[in-house]
Amino acid sequence: MEILEIGMQAPEFNIIGSDDKTHKLSDYIGKKVILFFYPKDNTPG
Repeated sequence: MEILEIGMQAPEFNIIGSDDKTHKLSDYIGKKVILFFYPKDNTPG
């Protein structure tokens, strides 16, 4: 797996949202998207 650097284009991916719908990154072409990752809840990380 390639490590992403700041400013690099993110690879295509699908994710299930809090609305229980599947969202594809490509669905948001031309829009601003913020990806935020955090450690699993209630862990020391």
